[in-house]
Amino acid sequence: ADFCVYILRCADDTYYTGIASDVARRLTEHEGSPRGAKYLKGRGPLTLVYSEAVGDRSKAAQIEYRIKQLSRTEKEALINGSTRLCDLRTDRNSAQS
Repeated sequence: ADFCVYILRCADDTYYTGIASDVARRLTEHEGSPRGAKYLKGRGPLTLVYSEAVGDRSKAAQIEYRIKQLSRTEKEALINGSTRLCDLRTDRNSAQS
């Protein structure tokens, strides 16, 4: 199955980044099941603010890691569409065109 990388906005205005093959199901797990991420406990309601299919689990995990390295401002650029995921896949130090 294709994996998606997703970003949730929590009620305390922090962001959580994760990967899932079924984002809707994963969001439901985060909101009320013991399988949800510990970080998200008590931080609801959660809002899905970004989701993109990226391929297999390995690639999704790499992209998730990349997103987690971003500053809040950079994550917001991704969420609002001014940065694209493909812009992140390149090495950070490469020349910006």
